[in-house]
Order: sequence, then C-alpha cells, then structure tokens
Amino acid sequence: MTIKGLGRLKRKLDRFPKLAEARVKAAMEKGANEVVALMKHLAPSDSGDLRESIGWTWGEAPKGAMTIGEIASSDGKLSLKIYAGDEKTFYARFVEFGTAAHKAGGKFEGATIPAIPAQPFFFVSWRAMKKRTVSRISRAVRMAAKEIAAKG
Repeated sequence: MTIKGLGRLKRKLDRFPKLAEARVKAAMEKGANEVVALMKHLAPSDSGDLRESIGWTWGEAPKGAMTIGEIASSDGKLSLKIYAGDEKTFYARFVEFGTAAHKAGGKFEGATIPAIPAQPFFFVSWRAMKKRTVSRISRAVRMAAKEIAAKG
C-alpha cells in the first residue's frame, strides 16, 4: 500500500529541525539581550565595572561570574548562560544579595565590616523577563512548524 504524499511529508519533517533550531536560537538571543539590558539598567554603577561585566554567552560564563543557570534546548545543542561578574567584579553576588555585618580577617583582623543591603538587579530581571522569553521561544517553534507546513 502506498501512502500518497509520504515523500513530501518526510522532506518537510527533515527541514523542520534546522529551521526550528535557527528560530529558537534567534529567540533565545533576543531574550538574553533583553534580560541583560534590564540587568544593566538595574545594576548599581559606582565605577561601572559591575554593569560592564553583565552579559550572556553560548559557552561558559567568565570565571567568578554569577549565572542564572543554563537555558538549554532539550537536545543540549543550544545552551545559553546569562551572567554578571568576573574575576574583577566577583562581588556581583554581594550586591545582589547583600551581606551581614562581620569581623574582618587578614591584615584587618578584628575590624567590623558593616552590613551591605541587597541591591537586586540580577534575578529580578530574569523573573521579570522569563515568561516573555519562554513565550518567544515557544512561538518560534510554532512559527517554524507553520512555515514548513505551508511550503510545498
């Protein structure tokens, strides 16, 4: 028994992963750029170093950086990390979460370091943009499927 149009369907299904991957990658990049822009807007800026350390990458985050975590496709091909901080601006987590008053060690032994209040910029940005970003990625997959279906 021959199924009419089976070859055409197979060709469409073969094109779907590549198109979907390209669309999802673009959606992830757009979402990452928006999250990073909001983080930079909310980050306190004394010297500007912290603000400049905020970014995203397809690879590993810089050493000493605080990351949201990995945003990855189920097959692991697309893996994006949003981060703040690096070896120079290791204090990103102290700014985000604040610190408690504590005694200094080393050459400042015994000195009291006052508490630093939290100035959230990192996770609040992700929480604010997460739904929008996830929706954009889902929409990219749907649009790729519709485009493949519409082509002959």
